[in-house]
Amino acid sequence: MRKLKHGKLTGCADACCLKLEGLAVRLEGDEILEDVSFHLHCGEIAALIGPNGAGKSTLFRSILGQIPYQGSITFAPAGGPAIRLADGAVTGGSRPLVGYVPQSPSFDRGDPVSVLDFFTAATAKWPVWLPVPKQYRERAAACLSRVHGEELLDRAMGALSGGQLQRVLLALALEPVPHILILDEPLSGVDIEGEHQLLEMLDELRTQYDLSILLSTHDFATLGQFADKVILLNRRVLKEGPPDEVLSSPEFYDTFHLRMGRGGER
Repeated sequence: MRKLKHGKLTGCADACCLKLEGLAVRLEGDEILEDVSFHLHCGEIAALIGPNGAGKSTLFRSILGQIPYQGSITFAPAGGPAIRLADGAVTGGSRPLVGYVPQSPSFDRGDPVSVLDFFTAATAKWPVWLPVPKQYRERAAACLSRVHGEELLDRAMGALSGGQLQRVLLALALEPVPHILILDEPLSGVDIEGEHQLLEMLDELRTQYDLSILLSTHDFATLGQFADKVILLNRRVLKEGPPDEVLSSPEFYDTFHLRMGRGGER
């Protein structure tokens, strides 16, 4: 495990971190999450795993401030005061930026909307039926350069591969560069080559920008390649730790009926 820039994984005194404490969510009378607590430090990648219906998307929506919850979600910048994500209440600080990459949307293969059109519509108040001004084109190209995707600028959105689409969505989530990056199933629909490129890119981004990255995935075989820690969720946190430790735990086997971890799947 690499050394984090702002501190150690064993404490938060000198490290910026996203902290969830006693998070609980009830929707229409049903308890979706209960007593969820964990820390995510700057420069750290955490993988959120769990069965369908475990509450992963609800957890993301809570962090994004889209649904009410009980408990607390705070972000503590290095050397700064803790910031409550629910209401932004803090003295001497401001609410952190959170970048979000949703599950890959589908596009009509015949849709003429280009990556440039998509970026311009998302980042500028400019009618999409008019020629895109030079400054907006340069801005979109600069955003794509963060994910090594400049060549995609004039491609049609419907013609992108799964990996290329994830790269475009990631570039958009990085404008402006956030403190926390959340990705919902980024490896879904991505081929092996695109998956490898995306994982390398996430490692590069977290190193370059010192991002806290939280992503959900069902691809357990790749966890050891990119994740600093894994959080096994099923309404509550069942197990948290290094990938090999979680994948070889009784909690993982009881949840998925798979034996993985040390020595691989068996």
